[in-house]
Amino acid sequence: MLQDHWPLYALTTRTTVAAGDAVVELRLPREEEVAELADLAGRGVHRPGERPFLTPWTEGSAGERADAVLRGHWERLASWTPQSWRLGMAVLLDGRPVGMVTLRADDFRVVRDVSTSSWLGLAHQGRGVGTAARASLLAVAFDHLGAESALTEVFRDNHASQGVSRRLGYEPDGISRDARGDEVLVSDRLRLTRTRWSARSRPVVEVTGMDGCRGMFGV
Repeated sequence: MLQDHWPLYALTTRTTVAAGDAVVELRLPREEEVAELADLAGRGVHRPGERPFLTPWTEGSAGERADAVLRGHWERLASWTPQSWRLGMAVLLDGRPVGMVTLRADDFRVVRDVSTSSWLGLAHQGRGVGTAARASLLAVAFDHLGAESALTEVFRDNHASQGVSRRLGYEPDGISRDARGDEVLVSDRLRLTRTRWSARSRPVVEVTGMDGCRGMFGV
């Protein structure tokens, strides 16, 4: 089986959306699911005229956006080392791919910091799926890998992502400045510490398949 050669394919999380019984699952997407995610991103992950991400999701054709998702997925797998890794997991809502989340780290064995990013198809936003998916990713980082803190960077007008971060206990940690052509974009940098994660109530997340792939994370 594929997971015998690449144990990350056995890593799976499951939780439910708050105030509902819809199941949110995270795992590496299978080949046909990567195609579904590419098509989903091609149809758009935010409304025209908005720019909540540094990634230019509204630029180019739907096919070009789909290609970017495919290339990003393959690049994360191909470039993986225990010293520098990017875990891109499909978000499945009741078994259907609806977006992706990424957990990344460099020199994790020593530093114990991770960062997260995510996107959801437009039709699946505003339903609590993003919060459940981020909480699941953080459960992997804090409860199973021993992370000390998690970072995220969010545009100040990305109110949805800002809200998810606040609900999960992130605190301000400065700003970051990025270039987009000749324009400077300012993001809030937010940090969630292990102490705050442990002290707050949060969704119950079931994580399976971790034991076989700990070495791939450098722990």
